[in-house]
Amino acid sequence: MGFSLESIATILSKQKRYSNKFMSKKHKVGFSLLSIYWMFVACGQHKPEPQITIPKDVLASKITVAGSSISTRFKVPYGFKRVLADSGSFAFYLRNLPLKPAGSLVTFYNAKYKPNNNVYDAVVDLPIGKRDLHQCADAVMRLRADYLYQSKKYDSIQFNFTNGFKADYANWRKGKRIVVKGNQVSWKQSEQASNTPKDFWKYLEMVFSYAGTASLEKEMKSISLAEIRIGDVFIKGGFPGHAVIVVDMGIDKDTNRKIFLLAQSYMPAQEIQILKNPNNKDLSPWYGASEISNELRTPEWTFKKSALRRFSN
Repeated sequence: MGFSLESIATILSKQKRYSNKFMSKKHKVGFSLLSIYWMFVACGQHKPEPQITIPKDVLASKITVAGSSISTRFKVPYGFKRVLADSGSFAFYLRNLPLKPAGSLVTFYNAKYKPNNNVYDAVVDLPIGKRDLHQCADAVMRLRADYLYQSKKYDSIQFNFTNGFKADYANWRKGKRIVVKGNQVSWKQSEQASNTPKDFWKYLEMVFSYAGTASLEKEMKSISLAEIRIGDVFIKGGFPGHAVIVVDMGIDKDTNRKIFLLAQSYMPAQEIQILKNPNNKDLSPWYGASEISNELRTPEWTFKKSALRRFSN
């Protein structure tokens, strides 16, 4: 059975109970079926992969408690150096995202807390609004849009809805607003031209309401793991789907091995978090690209190696 964008938004507005937290924003999925799905994901067999080892005599703490950003909180392991990033780049923006004090818990949109069951090592200090919208793909789009907004690259801010409609910020800035009737979407001039942070957030919440992993995956280009860089995204489009973004990287110049940090939001809407590495505790929270054979296993999702994507703009 098909769903109109209007009915999808209605479904979203009803997703407030904990028992429905695994509902997609785009389609209403039976909880029992999702329970079976997650059982298979959690119980799936994972082939052992070669691990990056760090000599025990030089294994120092990789986390600086006093650090207030990703770059100052997380040190690269022995033998690695951070990859270069120009000060005006998306990579530099992500690497310097502000963090809440060490030990902080992730906060949901409703002010409740997400217990840290070996999922994350830090919480990004950015507001997420008070609606159940800022989930996995939304956080990725938000970070990209925030960077472009702060860089005043307004005409580059655009995302597609699940039905293919292009929601570009250039029109929103002119005072136009998006009207959804069933599966029909159009622009209507209804406000004064504005570029304030408040109106920008309203634009983002509209995008969060009608775009997600399925649409975002389609508009990003596929990248091989060998080409991985900061800002790339591991994404599985679907209902449900998931997405995590690479927020920092290091490299061993002698061996050319790459390591990276991952960030995510999740369901229900919650703050962005820096993920632990469940595969290699000595390396965690860093992930080793060389350790990924066929799959990337994160604390709450497993991606295919081929799931790596990059923004085209």
